[in-house]
Amino acid sequence: MTTRRELVFGAACLAAAAGANALRPRHNVSLLGKAALADIVPAAFGDWRSEDVNDPVAINGPDSLTAKLYNQLLTRVYVNKTTSAQVMMLLAYGGRQTDELQLHRPEICYPAFGYALVRNEPTVLTVGGGVTLPARRLIAVQDDRRESIIYWSRIGEFLPASASEQRSDRFRIALRGVIPDGLLSRFSTVAADPTQAWREIEMFLPDLLFAVKPEYRKVLVGTERGNHLGAVRT
Repeated sequence: MTTRRELVFGAACLAAAAGANALRPRHNVSLLGKAALADIVPAAFGDWRSEDVNDPVAINGPDSLTAKLYNQLLTRVYVNKTTSAQVMMLLAYGGRQTDELQLHRPEICYPAFGYALVRNEPTVLTVGGGVTLPARRLIAVQDDRRESIIYWSRIGEFLPASASEQRSDRFRIALRGVIPDGLLSRFSTVAADPTQAWREIEMFLPDLLFAVKPEYRKVLVGTERGNHLGAVRT
């Protein structure tokens, strides 16, 4: 025989399940829309020219984890025709950031490919007009290869500077009923001197962002920052 206590407990469970279902994010929001990364990020601008390349620190293939996480990958090497400086770029776009599908941060990916991280620190990038980007700087070493890396990630309108911030931001977005898109923007160069390498990347980034059409800058840095960059220089 079912007791009153069991009925109350069962009703509470049903109410909790209904509440959880009601809070489940349902509204997809994409800052990229139907555009292609290869079309909105110029292959050449100013003194920089590029070619598309394969990225060894990206798990490629139709059945790979990368294929499940990301809808689009864009990997290029940009070369400055005046200074001969080289910057490797990886943009990884995921249209749905959920519990199961989230951007993988480079401090996870590089060790998975046998690199040792000898530096991993937050930084703030100044990209012009008072616009700054919370980012991270890494140094990854494998044998005699030393790669200096700067990256940031965008989850919806947030730019989390750490894995914990990424989880927190995604949770806040989910409470609004939104399934956001996300973009990992990673830039690196191979050099013995990390300070000089990071400086080259930091000089490259404003030129890249301003080379993107104003209406698409939000894809890389979020709407507010993208609009402000559009107001500064077109």
